[in-house]
Formats: sequence, C-alpha cells, structure tokens
Amino acid sequence: MTSTAAAAFAMVANSAFAETEITWWHAMGGALGETVNAIAEDFNASQDDYKITPVFKGTYEEALTAGIAAFRAGEQPNILQVFDAGAATVIGAKGATVPVQDLLTDNGVDFDINDYISGVRYFYADADDKMIGMPFNSSSPIMYYNMQAFEKAGVEPPKTWEEFQTVTAPALKEAGYTALTQSHLPWIFTENFMSRHDLPFATNNNGYEGAEGTEILVNNDAIKAHFTAVTEWQDAGYFEWFGTGWGDNATPFEEGKVGMWLGSSGSFGGLSKKDLPFDFSATYLPYWEAVTAEPKQTFIGGASLFAMSGHDAEDNKATAAFFEFLTQPETQYFWHQETGYVPITEAAYEMAKADGHYDRAPAAEVGIKQLSLPAGDNTKGYRMGFYVQIRDVMNREYGRILTGETSVEDAFATIEKEANALLAKFAKTQS
Repeated sequence: MTSTAAAAFAMVANSAFAETEITWWHAMGGALGETVNAIAEDFNASQDDYKITPVFKGTYEEALTAGIAAFRAGEQPNILQVFDAGAATVIGAKGATVPVQDLLTDNGVDFDINDYISGVRYFYADADDKMIGMPFNSSSPIMYYNMQAFEKAGVEPPKTWEEFQTVTAPALKEAGYTALTQSHLPWIFTENFMSRHDLPFATNNNGYEGAEGTEILVNNDAIKAHFTAVTEWQDAGYFEWFGTGWGDNATPFEEGKVGMWLGSSGSFGGLSKKDLPFDFSATYLPYWEAVTAEPKQTFIGGASLFAMSGHDAEDNKATAAFFEFLTQPETQYFWHQETGYVPITEAAYEMAKADGHYDRAPAAEVGIKQLSLPAGDNTKGYRMGFYVQIRDVMNREYGRILTGETSVEDAFATIEKEANALLAKFAKTQS
C-alpha cells in the first residue's frame, strides 16, 4: 500500500470511528414508519458526525413498555417515542429523561418555546412550562365530513352540538346517512371536551403541579349531559358506535355511510390517499353553547420524543443535533405533507402556507387552526400518572353506557372512583 493510499484509508477509518451512533425507538408502523425512516436517512445524509437508527417497537403501549424495561436494565435507547397517555409516567420517572429544553440549550441550540404553535407548546412541559419531551407526531381531534352527504341533506357542518342534534343530524338521517361516528371516546369526548369548554380535568392544575393529591374531575354535569345526549343520538339513529377500534369507527365514514367522523387531524394524509367514494373536508369540533359561549382551543394528541438519560455527552450532543434537524421548517413541512400531522413550529406552518399547501388542501389546516384558537386555563393538556389504565377504565364504562349495561351517572361514578385509586397509586411511586 502506498503512503498516499494508507493516508486515505486512515482518514476514512478515523471518520467512521468518529461517527456517533444513536437509536430511536418508535411506534410508527406502515407508511408512517417509512416516513420516519426517510427523516432519519435525511438527517444522516445532512452531516457526517452522527448516525441515527430508528427501530420500530410495535404499538404505543408496547414501545413504552419496552422503553421502561430497557431503562431498568441500563439498555435504554437515546430517544423513545411516548404517546400522550404515557407522558406522565415517563416524566414522573425521576432521572429517566433529559428535558429536551435543557438538552438543546446545553448543546448550543437556540430554544424558544414560543416558536412552537400554541396548542403544542405545553402538553409535554412541566409545571414551570419547561418543555420535557419534543412534540413529534402531533394531532388534534377534528370533524371530517362527507361533502356530497351535506349537499344532499341541504345543511352545513354544525358549529355547536345544539345545531347538530336539532338541524344537522335529522337532515342527514333523512338523506339516508348516519350522522356521526367517532374513533376515540376518551381523547375526543373527554379530554378534548374539557379543553374545548375550558373545564378543569383534574385538581393540581390538571395534574401539572404534582401527583400528590391529584384527583380527576371528570364526574361533572357538563360531560354527563354530553354523554346523555350521545345515548339519545344513538337511540334516534344519529350516532353509531362500533367499539373501541379506531378503524372500526372510521370505516363506515370512508365507505360513504356516515356524514361526519370525529378523528385525528393526523388522519388527513391517509384519507387523502384513499379512493373514497366522495369528497371530504373538515372543520372544528363542535361545542355546547349551553356550556360556553367562548369555545377554546384543543390540545395535541399523538406522541413526543424523549431523550433518555444515562448516555454520555457525545450521545446527547447527537440527540440534540437530531432534534434541531427535526424541528427545521423543511423537515416539519415534509412530515406534515406526508402524514397529515401538524407542523409543530410556527416557521413550518408559515412555510406550508407560503407554498400554497392549504390552498390545495384546506382540510389539512383545520387541526392547526383549532390548536391556535384562544387558550384558557384548562387547554394545555393534563398530567396524570397511570393514565393508560385510566383510559382503559373510561373505554370500558363508555362501552357499557352505549350498550345499555349501565347508566351515565353510574359509569362516571365508577370512572371517578377507579381513576382516583390509580392516581393515588401513581403518587406513591413519586415519593
């Protein structure tokens, strides 16, 4: 080997040796997983210092379980995707994560929480508004509607639930449609019901001020009146519930049998790529005028990315570099276009507007605009431990309401009792 060749070989070897590799465990399957891989490949190609490897870990629940087990074994990934209901568990696990705001600033990355769109900023923050997790696949529940169905019925999408039950639903039924389905009763008809009406969801500032003494406030007159109305809509043939499966409730809408479907703004990308037998659009979640004359913003669902602790400074620097790349307007706009999830920063939103994205697809902007409505005291989200299990209790009791096995009053009393027992149990893990 010549000296020149040897020197070249040494340069390549040293370059390869210097590359810091980090891992990202996530729950994005199918087309979403392909987009995750594309983002990782783009990051790797954008520089020579770091390489990120995304690893699919199954469902949200499976990814969270795997992450917790790996942390206990000292084998945690650098980045773990955690869904909204699991956020309190990870944030409450002392020493498990490095707050993303600290990670970025400690590694020389400019950070301003106001760069993020309003409804995104605080869901994964602490009580002092420090961002702990990096919002990633962020979405909001919105109302999709079949434009041909509404034309046939001669009505407009309802702004209020009063309008829905007196005007819209009867007209759609007369035109041959079920008026409404939805795909997540805890997320849409509970969590975001509270936010849309600016109602407290839990004590201790909706749980943000600590686990000790936090109790759920879901057993209130407004939401019980809503679920009573839902049972009446079901009896009248205005509403159908097909179980807890997301797709089970979305499919009848996609088949053209249902006039309106309450789903995720992140579903826009998938709906747009399907060969639907109708044109669709979307609008905000309705609200009860009897509860508020000033409806507020919703907050995000989906998941965020947490930087796991226990890694060396160079690994953390690599994670910070990836988060910086992830929040660039171009990256966020690509994610938004490909998936329908909202762009998490104002700069990315402005880029999408300037490019005419919403002129071409107005429904793609609805989730962002709803997240940007006026905020209230109870609109940034909630922080309740063991909330995955609390959602399971809600789903069980809501199913019993809709199948006639229990009353609204008894169901909410049960949810309150079991949820508070879980919250108390979680609080003991924090002491």
